[in-house]
Amino acid sequence: MAASMGGCLVLLACLLLGGAAHGHPWGGGLFPQFYDHSCPQAKEIVRSIVAQVVAREARMAASLLRLHFHDCFVQGCDASLLLDNSTGIVSEKGSNPNSNSARGFEVIDEIKVALESACPGTVSCADILALAARDSTVLAGGPYWDVPLGRRDSLGASIQGSNNDIPAPNNTLPTIITKFKRQGLDVVDVVALSGAHTVGLSRCTSFRQRLYNQSGNGVADFTLDASYAAYLRTNCPRSGGDDNLFPLDFVSPAKFDNFYFKNLLVGKGLLSSDEVLLTKSAETAALVKAYADDVHLFFRDFAQSMAKMGNVSPLTGAQGEVRKNCRRINGNH
Repeated sequence: MAASMGGCLVLLACLLLGGAAHGHPWGGGLFPQFYDHSCPQAKEIVRSIVAQVVAREARMAASLLRLHFHDCFVQGCDASLLLDNSTGIVSEKGSNPNSNSARGFEVIDEIKVALESACPGTVSCADILALAARDSTVLAGGPYWDVPLGRRDSLGASIQGSNNDIPAPNNTLPTIITKFKRQGLDVVDVVALSGAHTVGLSRCTSFRQRLYNQSGNGVADFTLDASYAAYLRTNCPRSGGDDNLFPLDFVSPAKFDNFYFKNLLVGKGLLSSDEVLLTKSAETAALVKAYADDVHLFFRDFAQSMAKMGNVSPLTGAQGEVRKNCRRINGNH
């Protein structure tokens, strides 16, 4: 009996591992059905609130997508970004990439309240971010993908990681690629995920140097279309107006499509970190052209890269916790 029991356990382990290898390509212990028994309505609760919010303000789709990105690039996808300042925690919300920029935190709060009411202490804030990013993409017209679930929430934050690890608008292409590689993401992921800039807005301060002083010699970025640059200067002066907002994709700023890549081909990418995908590497330029030509290819690669990014260093099992309030660790009031 003991021997056969041991055999059963070994078989069970093999079946589970086999599932990870074959049935669950995401690995990391995450899988889309994680809440099917413990909170079967979880996905629908997230989707319905995101839909209501995006119907009120289309821009919020891009904002929620960006929260997931800025979370995953710092300590992995663990909702560290959502923690407010408290004893022993310096919030990532105060970092250079997030200060006066990251938004949508109140939407995550609203989703969390609804989930705590339906299934107390069950659905993590990190999983809320992953689901909200997928739902936002779909609502804006982009691709659907199954979101692997089962992430746990961090017990701390890293403002240093937020300042150092998130790609910046003025980073060189090699620096951007290195920051992605640190997370286990490759060059296809760099270009595909940059395509998220088909939606959303950016601040004047994020691209001003392209308009006036790209290389420190008082000359505009020559890769920026001259007429587009002139239009941008009307509302992004040399000084002041830091928070004036501009669409990252001026053709269809609220629609998730491939115009971001088409814009790059004619020198009308907004950020330096966008345009360098075309101008600084044959490998990334080939992907830009491929995505500009074929929206289905872009959607396929974007969905795959988002699932891959969502699997960056998650806390699973007994690691971390499931926060009751996404802004603070449990027991911190």
